[in-house]
Amino acid sequence: MKIAVVGTGYVGLVTGTCFAETGNYVTCVDINEAKIKQMQNGIVPIYEPGLEDMFHRNVNEGRLNFTTSLVDGIAGAKVIFLALPTPPGEDGSADLKYILQVANDLGPLLTEYTVIIDKSTVPVGTSELVHAAIAKNAQVDFDVVSNPEFLREGVAVEDFMKPDRVVIGTESDRAKDVMTKLYAPLVRQGNPIIFMDERSAEMTKYAANAFLATKITFMNEIANLCEKVGANVDDIRRGIGTDSRIGKRFLFAGIGYGGSCFPKDVQALAKTSEDNAYQFHILDSVMRVNELQKTKLMPLIESHFNNDLAGKTIGIWGLAFKPYTDDIREAPALYNIEALLALGCKVRVYDPEAMKNVKELLGDVVEYSKNPYDAIEGADALMIVTEWPQFRTPDFERMDTLLKNKVIFDGRNLYELPQMQELGYTYYSVGRKFVI
Repeated sequence: MKIAVVGTGYVGLVTGTCFAETGNYVTCVDINEAKIKQMQNGIVPIYEPGLEDMFHRNVNEGRLNFTTSLVDGIAGAKVIFLALPTPPGEDGSADLKYILQVANDLGPLLTEYTVIIDKSTVPVGTSELVHAAIAKNAQVDFDVVSNPEFLREGVAVEDFMKPDRVVIGTESDRAKDVMTKLYAPLVRQGNPIIFMDERSAEMTKYAANAFLATKITFMNEIANLCEKVGANVDDIRRGIGTDSRIGKRFLFAGIGYGGSCFPKDVQALAKTSEDNAYQFHILDSVMRVNELQKTKLMPLIESHFNNDLAGKTIGIWGLAFKPYTDDIREAPALYNIEALLALGCKVRVYDPEAMKNVKELLGDVVEYSKNPYDAIEGADALMIVTEWPQFRTPDFERMDTLLKNKVIFDGRNLYELPQMQELGYTYYSVGRKFVI
């Protein structure tokens, strides 16, 4: 099948590459000439495990192409995916200007029946707006389908190729037939394609992300209470995670969630509720708690150093909002760097993938290190912000010789308390007793 994907951000590039992998001919369209040139030259603009090999394979076999021309990109396409950004506006609502602009442009370009697919996360009712924008100038039949993505950064390729489920919002039998054929290679193990109306599909995406964000935030609240009453949040996680009604995932306490999805989608769903005269109390709390949680370790750092951080050096491990990605959108590291700099600290950072993006954002206000150990040489303390696997079993003997003080502020609970006590570290974590 000939497919066009408009937008080559995280979702668009993964979508296009993975559909090419299943034998389709895919053209990805983007107005960013520099990015398109990069990809035409074989450079993948994002870091995502497994994507680069798949990208090169399909480019070399002629199934994956890139262009800045919408006319050329959609020529002959049976389906067109809209994978465009929907950034939050000042009021928290999702900004649809990019999607609606492309929808306006598509109308006169369609030459035969086409399925236009909203792949971006969009508010309820967007499919109707897109349909109306295209219909103003279209001379042929078309359908607009909602097909939300459920990709986890770091495992997005696997999520796409082996989806838990595929949600498709359409009441058109013709579109259902096209979408069923398109996704058939990806659901051979029996995972469902779930058809529903467009509005329900749009809401499903927001409901999923809002629920997961709520689950994370609930455990962070439990962790905060554990510190007050002397309980251990890790034990509680194991105690409740084995309950099949609750499940084991998204129960790890820490310093809040970030990324491109949870913050934006929770905010957008809350705004949708407000616009429909309904106050979503839980989401209001989730947003408020998560904002506070991101810098939860800062009072502990200030207290440990007796509110005298001027001139102190803090080494930070982890900048991305989660491991296996270079995405720093709403990353807790950025909030903590800002807070440390405001207190007069010198900040030295290391992340396996995200330092380039941080440097583009912050410049040289922090020092960038070649490896984790360079980040802590002569540092007064280590702060762990992202749970990259290589941080889980570091060379503590080497760390002993590098750190000025054996002090760790761990925002991801990577180490066991008895281990830290045995090693002689002053160790602060989340929802557990302090080791001093």
